[in-house]
Amino acid sequence: MNGDISLIRAVRGPIMMITVGALFVLNNFTPYGFRETWPILLIVFGLLTLMGRGSNQPPGGPQ
Repeated sequence: MNGDISLIRAVRGPIMMITVGALFVLNNFTPYGFRETWPILLIVFGLLTLMGRGSNQPPGGPQ
């Protein structure tokens, strides 16, 4: 269980950087500008946060 948490923390930064890069690619090569696509950053960050919280053990641990 603890491995899941460390994996999610380890990939959070690279996933955010890939998302930012993809948004800049969309900005340069499609009619969609960064001002239309920036909410995707919030969605990705929220999903990563939910994944991190969902993999936590409940307080008190298993009994």
